[in-house]
Amino acid sequence: MSASIMLLVGAIWLSTQLRPSTAWHDIALFAHLASLILGFGAVLVADYFFALWALGRVPFAEAVRSASRLHLLVWGGLTGLVASGALLSPNLGSTATIVKLCLVGVLAVNGVHATVLGNRMALADGPVSFRLLVRGGLTTAVSQLCWWGAVVIGFLNATR
Repeated sequence: MSASIMLLVGAIWLSTQLRPSTAWHDIALFAHLASLILGFGAVLVADYFFALWALGRVPFAEAVRSASRLHLLVWGGLTGLVASGALLSPNLGSTATIVKLCLVGVLAVNGVHATVLGNRMALADGPVSFRLLVRGGLTTAVSQLCWWGAVVIGFLNATR
């Protein structure tokens, strides 16, 4: 968890040191959007598998297995977002940008928790405990709130 936060802090610091050219800014913007598609898209697919389980369409173990296969894409997307974001000259004096960075930090910590929780769910033999399901639901809710919040703030910052 602390490694995720340290990488985010490093990227924020790096963003204050770099002054990318217009070409590099455009490349970073493309990488940022591609990373968003990769990471958030994988999160939405993982959540879709659990929705299928909740609707009785797939067994719990299949939903967990399917979601676990997406972790690399989620982390790759989030890493790409942080790295490319450092080249987008974020306005660190903006409250909205600070809120977005906090959402990304919470997202990273929640992602570590989701990985550990997913491993625990994979080990569940028989019916899954109510407590584990509640933790999964809360982890999903935090994830969605952070992803959507960061997307909305990014959109608003880009259109101002």
